[in-house]
Amino acid sequence: MRPEDISKLSQPSDPRFSPDGARLAFVVSVASVEEDEYLRHIWLSDADGTRAVSDGPADTSPRWSPDGARMAFLRKPGDDTKPQVAVVDLATEETRILTDFVLGVEAVEWAPDGSHLVAVAVTYTEEWSDLDDDERSRRPKRITRTPFRFDNRGSIHDRRRHLWLVDPEGNTGPRCLTPGDANEEAPAWAPDGRTIAFVTDRDQQQGLVSGNDIFEVEVESGAISRAFRRGMWSMASYRSDGVLHALGNENPGYPVNGYLVRREADGSTTNLTGHLDRSSVSLAAGPANLVWRDQNAIIGYEDSGMFGVISVDPDGQVTTLIDGQKVVTGFDATGERLASVESTWDSPGEVFVDGEMITSLQTDDLDLVEPEHFRIESGGFEVDVWVYLPAGNHRVPLLLNIHGGPASQYGFGFFDEFQMYVGAGHGVVACNPRGSAGRGEAYVEAVKGQNWGVVDLADIRAAIDEAIARYPRLDTDRMGVMGGSYGGFMTAWMTGLEDRWKSAVVERALLSWTSFDGTSDIGGVFSQNYLSEAFPDSWGLLWEKSPLSLVHQVSTPTLILHAEDDHRCPIEQAEQYFTGLLRNGTHSELLRFPAEGHEMSRSGKPLHRKERFEAVLDWHDEYLKQ
Repeated sequence: MRPEDISKLSQPSDPRFSPDGARLAFVVSVASVEEDEYLRHIWLSDADGTRAVSDGPADTSPRWSPDGARMAFLRKPGDDTKPQVAVVDLATEETRILTDFVLGVEAVEWAPDGSHLVAVAVTYTEEWSDLDDDERSRRPKRITRTPFRFDNRGSIHDRRRHLWLVDPEGNTGPRCLTPGDANEEAPAWAPDGRTIAFVTDRDQQQGLVSGNDIFEVEVESGAISRAFRRGMWSMASYRSDGVLHALGNENPGYPVNGYLVRREADGSTTNLTGHLDRSSVSLAAGPANLVWRDQNAIIGYEDSGMFGVISVDPDGQVTTLIDGQKVVTGFDATGERLASVESTWDSPGEVFVDGEMITSLQTDDLDLVEPEHFRIESGGFEVDVWVYLPAGNHRVPLLLNIHGGPASQYGFGFFDEFQMYVGAGHGVVACNPRGSAGRGEAYVEAVKGQNWGVVDLADIRAAIDEAIARYPRLDTDRMGVMGGSYGGFMTAWMTGLEDRWKSAVVERALLSWTSFDGTSDIGGVFSQNYLSEAFPDSWGLLWEKSPLSLVHQVSTPTLILHAEDDHRCPIEQAEQYFTGLLRNGTHSELLRFPAEGHEMSRSGKPLHRKERFEAVLDWHDEYLKQ
């Protein structure tokens, strides 16, 4: 693969069966470098075939009406506009835009009887609602709580995300169901249509204490009540008999596995999948999902580099529906039918129905490399490792990649990064050290406290040693290292402790805990979650675990990549590290991407993604191909 090839990749997502199971809608996205935007269309598969059915260029979230006659979805009505709720009559193909929220709509779901829709819409607070854009930009911002900005959202002090009731006929305007000072997301209707469950954070010290909440709102009265005790929740869903379930964890700490939890009639809870010690929520596999097949919950299952699908009955008995060396990034079920989007090493995704592939979205002119997978033992745990080698028998530079999170995972799905680097002639090595997801709570929590930067580093070193032993083509005199977010932390951490690296790329990294704690959108809880300490109580530990404290020892030429609107790892992290490298006399460059956030490498503007790839390849080529 070459950087411009990202435009050749199609990404399907969000499969949704019609109520009768005869039709399947899903979204297909393409990153157009030429137009520097993502083109998103809704596709339909039925007895007439599989094809695009929406005009786009930014249509998402297809949701069938309960009678199957209409489809709601989100559409941007024009250039530089925000997504709004649209409904198409499938018989006449007439489409109407039902909302006009200045800041747009983020989700939509039908009521069980089709009489209404619930939308998650973003609106300005009263103080800011009547101002024009110039005055909003000029006016001083009075901040009273944290977080006041959030990655990929920007400033959030002046707006709220609420649930709104929308008339699908368009006869009446939207009605806010959850007014107030909180934010809501992930709405789920009760079967009788009288109640909606949603995820929120209603702690008085939100942003400073870990976790979130699930509440319910009565549609008619607007009365709101707590549904589950505070935990770490991703979504809620009602079974057909009205019993409420949730995906998440009753422990509000982070990181934790996401389990299937049922609320009992007396208000107590039952964890139905805790015995699996595997998460049904994955940073590496897309949004959390829970659908129903009679009384059985259909949920995801993350394990050692894969993400599959399982069925869980009311007693917690599990039946595997999809497994193997793949990553399922979306699924739906109705009756006995099961739809899925499955990513493998050679495909970012195809759509399957009952195990049969119904799409052929991916181009066949990309020269892709199949990785080799093995496991090592380190510190009493198994560690998954992948190696990608270019064709031929010649020796190649070793390029170590380290994922973010750290509670994420590399796996058996398609990853454009690895194909790009191996296509440029590098031998790519990647692993899931302790702290990664996919191997249970003891594994993901192993890096907490003093273990941060210690046990994970030991696993990575062990993976490198074994890869070198297994693959003599990997040239130990030409080794590069790179990573983003936590991976950027570890890259800088390693080059501060070792001088064997000839090239490094530090991207969107956590580099100084002492400033991250007060500037990141998650800084109020992240250091407490991982280091069990927070500024200003333990400056010594925060500094000790910061790569910035080692910058004077770095001799590896280092390219620093950072987005200017990154609120997860603010750009001051990169600026401090860059200054330290220059002061140290280490060859370094800082490449700043304007108007991008923390997820730029995955979902930033296509042209920026292409330019990022080019910069990374040029940097490693300069130092590793001599």
